[in-house]
Amino acid sequence: MTRDHRLFSRPISVADLPARGRGVTVEASPEERARIAREFGLVAIDALSGAYHVTPTARGARLKGKVAARIRQTCVVSLEPFDSEFDEEVDLAFAAALEPGEGGVMQGDTLSISPDEEDPPEPLEGGMIDLGSVTLEFLALGLDPYPRKPGVELSVEFSPDRVEEEKAPSPFAVLAGLGRKPAAKP
Repeated sequence: MTRDHRLFSRPISVADLPARGRGVTVEASPEERARIAREFGLVAIDALSGAYHVTPTARGARLKGKVAARIRQTCVVSLEPFDSEFDEEVDLAFAAALEPGEGGVMQGDTLSISPDEEDPPEPLEGGMIDLGSVTLEFLALGLDPYPRKPGVELSVEFSPDRVEEEKAPSPFAVLAGLGRKPAAKP
């Protein structure tokens, strides 16, 4: 979670959690949404929230929930702004300290991670989980890097055949005839 904590920070202490866990909802203010929209290259964020259930575990905590957002972004085809909504499921484990090789197998200096295994836990820093940072991370993961407004199509079809047809003559094509000697006249 490398985003700037000043954008949207909602830390909670794992030590203060009841044994059954606690439901926590975080919501970004209009000022925070404006800063986040600028940071993420969006036209606007109309709503951003995270609804979580945080449960203590033997080594840290488990966080489950959902990030919901209503955003306005720019279509990469038409360059028109459009609104979209999405929900991203969140299921993370947090641990105070990772054991060597946890979440994979150490082979010398290399950590091998199996795609079939559960992800390694996130580091629990100072006994705190920043729900704002988690929300921003999952917002970033849920954004389409090439957003397209519904119903907008490319006006030109691209295919290898079409590229060949449109290929301009090489600037060196005129040089091809220079190396040839003119035919001898009888």
